[in-house]
Amino acid sequence: MDSIDIEYVESPELAEPVLIEGLPGVGHVGKLAAEHLLEELDSELVARLYADEFPPQVDIDDEGIASLTCASFHAVYTDGDGPDLLVLTGDHQASTNDGHYRLTDAILDVAEEFGSQRAFALGGVPTGELVEEYTVLGAVTAAEQKAALEDAGVEFRPDEPAGGIVGVSGLILGLGGRRGFDSVCLMGETSGYLVDPKSAQAVLEVLQEILDFEVDFGSLEDRAEEMEEVVGKIREMQDQQQAQLPTDDELRYIG
Repeated sequence: MDSIDIEYVESPELAEPVLIEGLPGVGHVGKLAAEHLLEELDSELVARLYADEFPPQVDIDDEGIASLTCASFHAVYTDGDGPDLLVLTGDHQASTNDGHYRLTDAILDVAEEFGSQRAFALGGVPTGELVEEYTVLGAVTAAEQKAALEDAGVEFRPDEPAGGIVGVSGLILGLGGRRGFDSVCLMGETSGYLVDPKSAQAVLEVLQEILDFEVDFGSLEDRAEEMEEVVGKIREMQDQQQAQLPTDDELRYIG
């Protein structure tokens, strides 16, 4: 196998398709969002991307059938006034810096093959604490892209996210911009500790307003309720640990 191998499965006719990237990252926000689109909208598998930068493993389906791990592209037909979507998702990103560049170049090659010149990279930005109000941060390749995003509630903050955007999501902007793509990164705030369906929903709410489609959020909300139970237990443990800390008077007594 070559270091990167593209397998084309279908050749659909897509209307001004927009690349949507949702690979694993902070809070699995982008991956959750991309998978939710595939679950809720009419879609079909159109291509697989194999790379030696992925872990050396096979995936096993419900019937016990093995297949080499890969990323996959799905055509999503929105049936609205907006464009069709070309959704990329998978279970892995590249394992090296060089691999991220080669992988992203291959992703953009596939997007161009299907006629795309716009891209949205989806992900999370860590806050380091549990989030109550979910805000979506943005980054773009051109200033004129900002107005529509700000109208949809996206915030642009100086020097955030701190340290920039790493991985495929960052390179969708960097390499995509150099190749003429109108690229945007939407990042939902998330604690960074847990899989975050609420953050994924916040990102999707922005995306559907920008691209003019509608998706049901019922299953994401169900997952969010399950995570709320986990968060509640974490908060309870934190409260118990706090209660066990010595008081100021006790600290003064020691020594």
